[in-house]
Parts: sequence; structure tokens; C-alpha cells
Amino acid sequence: MSAAAPITQAPAAAMSEAVFALTFALLLIAPLALAGVALINTGLGRSRSAAQAMLGSLAVLAVAAIVFAFWGASLAGAPGARELAFHAAGKSWGVLGLGPLLLRELGSAAPQRQLALLFEFLAVAMAAMIPWGSGADRWRLAAGCAAAAVIAGLVFPLAAHWIWGGGFLAALGANFGLGAGVLDGGGAATVHALGGLAALALAWIAGPRRGKFPKEGLSTAMPGHNAIYVLFGCLLALVGWLAWNAAGAVIWLHAPLAELPGTAMNTLLSAAAALLMTFAITRVRFGKPDASLCANGWLAGLVTSTACAAVATPFEAIFAGAVAGTVTPLLVELLELALSIDDPSGAIAVHGAAGLWGLVAAGFFAAPSGQLAAQLVSVAAQVGVLLPLIYLLFALLNRVVAFRVDPDGERIGMDLHELGGGAYPEFVIHRDESYR
Repeated sequence: MSAAAPITQAPAAAMSEAVFALTFALLLIAPLALAGVALINTGLGRSRSAAQAMLGSLAVLAVAAIVFAFWGASLAGAPGARELAFHAAGKSWGVLGLGPLLLRELGSAAPQRQLALLFEFLAVAMAAMIPWGSGADRWRLAAGCAAAAVIAGLVFPLAAHWIWGGGFLAALGANFGLGAGVLDGGGAATVHALGGLAALALAWIAGPRRGKFPKEGLSTAMPGHNAIYVLFGCLLALVGWLAWNAAGAVIWLHAPLAELPGTAMNTLLSAAAALLMTFAITRVRFGKPDASLCANGWLAGLVTSTACAAVATPFEAIFAGAVAGTVTPLLVELLELALSIDDPSGAIAVHGAAGLWGLVAAGFFAAPSGQLAAQLVSVAAQVGVLLPLIYLLFALLNRVVAFRVDPDGERIGMDLHELGGGAYPEFVIHRDESYR
């Protein structure tokens, strides 16, 4: 099998009814990726915060969808539509869309544009959900919802317009001959790198869980409370990812239907290779494989595939996944032990680093000359522009809606503190005197 074709950012021809129906059906399955991530985040947290973690996933999804419908979608824009742009070096640099508010153009939009909007709704929900897992056991529901509004109302629309809406990253090919512009069929940059960078900003601002890093500088193990949730979430996410990547290939890369089986196979192969590498690494390092790290490796392979599944051969997909599966457990350990960053879900490594790696891998694998340079520009834009922006917005938001729960609330658990009841009322899940 050769790399997927055609690779283009040019507008596609009118979509046939069969292609529309198939893509719409794929998008109806894609939310299983959200369900899988929510279940993984819940299982990796502590038992006394499980209900709050799952409710929070639903809440941030709901807030992100509403905010994106009101004005986020208009800022994300569409190729060829009105946009805010500046001119430099004789080129137009599109920064932000200027579409109508409240989805007023939806009824008259072309079928492909309607599918693109639905895809963006799922994408913004995923981007908002990713940092929620990193704030497990200490991030307040109100603050999580406020952060989701910031992501959906400004940060995601910026990233989406740059790549999917005809902005300056999409135009790198036409303006500077860098391949076909940035290629990101599944949202490695617009969803996962963005969400992972938001998780990093959150971890810096909120700080670690109480007792995670004792004064003597050691790291205390706080294992996830339910490995079954985590591992089943991996299987659930696979189903959603297969549909997600295939739909993204049609909508953003205009892939023909004959390329979709290869995209789905590459998605599976990337995840499989990542899992096996993480399994082997944890087996060597700890004497036995680590279930939660293996789950992180699997998810990192899926994240990597979002950028490169539609442009890679099966062997290339295996290679990309193997790299993600090798780096993920090592980066998780580095962040915790060397940098004292408490990330219960591993989102910084799993979504942030793997998403950026997927962009680079797509640059290696895609056919157009100069594609790698375009992908590297996208990585630089994510780290150099979006990370500082997210950190600034979150720091300001934290002054208005405090991110972190008070110490007593963290001690008794987020379920009792915020919901008034636990996820497992039949069981004694902790003793107060054991938490200091």
C-alpha cells in the first residue's frame, strides 16, 4: 500500500450522497473516542473522585459545545470565507475566522461544510476534555467548565482556523511552497497537542496533589483506582478513533473512499505498536508490565495516528506508533520524577507529546516536497504561540474562578466535597487519617 492520495488543501469537488452518508455515519461513531478518554481519565484518578471525574467530562463537553456553537465556530471559520488577516512579505496571513455567529450559515452550507462543523464540535469537546484528566482529584468543576469555555471560545478556534479554516498554516504550501500546507486530518495539532499543552499549563498553575511530592523530594505513587475502566476505555477509544481518522481523512484531506481501509488499518497498527513497545519497556524496567502505562502507550499510538494514518504506509504507521510507545512511559516518568509535574492521566505525554510527534511523522511520510518543514512550523506555532496563550488565559482565569479545591475538600475527595456523595457508596474507599 502506498501513502494515501490525493494530499491537498484545495477545496474538494461536490460531495456525493454516498460519501456524505458514510462520513456522517463515521462521525456518529467517533464520540466513542470521547467516551474512552473519559473512562480512562476516571480510572486513572482516585476512587473518592470518580463520580466528579466522569460528571466533569460530561460538563466540559457540554460547555465546550455550547460556547463553540455561539461564537467559537464563527472564529474557526472555513476555507475561502471572511477572516481576520494581516499582510507581510507580500503574503496574506489568516489568523481568525469572521463567520456569522450562532451557526446562522448552517442551513445553507454545503454538505461537506456541515460535516466539517460536526467534526469540529467533536474535536473541541475532546480538546476541552484532555486537561480535565490532568486536574484529577483537585480541579473544581466550576473551574474546569470555565477553562472549557476559554478553550472552545478562543484557543481551539485559533488552532482550527490556522489549519482547517484556510489560515496561515494551511497556506504554507501556496505561499511558500512547503508541501500542501500543514496536514492534520484527525486533529493531532488542533485537538491533542492543544489539549496536552493545556494540561501542562493546568499542572503548572494548579500544582500537584497533596502528598504527591513530599518535602524530601520523592514522588509518592498514587495509582489509578480502577485498571478495568482504563483498559476498557482503551478498547472503546479504538472504535471511536477508527471512525474519527477515517472521517477526518475525507473531510480535511479529501481522501477517496478507497483509502479509508488503509487509514483504519494504520490507526490500529500505530496503537498496537505503541502498546507493545510500552509493554516491553515497563517489563524491562519494573520486572512486570505496568497496566496504566501500557494504556497510556496505546492511547499515545492512537493520538500519533491522527496526523499520519491517512498519509502513511502500514510499516510507517508501525514505526510511528513504536516511537510513541517508547517515548510515552519515559516522558511520563521524566515529568513526574525530574520536573515534579503531577499529571494523573498522563495527558501531557499522551496527547501533547504524541500529538506533536504525529505531526512530525506525517511530514516524513507525506509525499509533497517540503511537507516536513510545514509540519515543523505547525509544531513551533503550537509550542511558541498557543502554550504561552493558554498559560496566560488560565492564569487569569484562576484569579477569577479558583482552579484548586481547598485542602479539606481534597482530603475527603472531590465526590463528597462537590457532589455530596461518592461513586462507590457501599464501600469504605479511604480513611481520613491516611491522608496527610
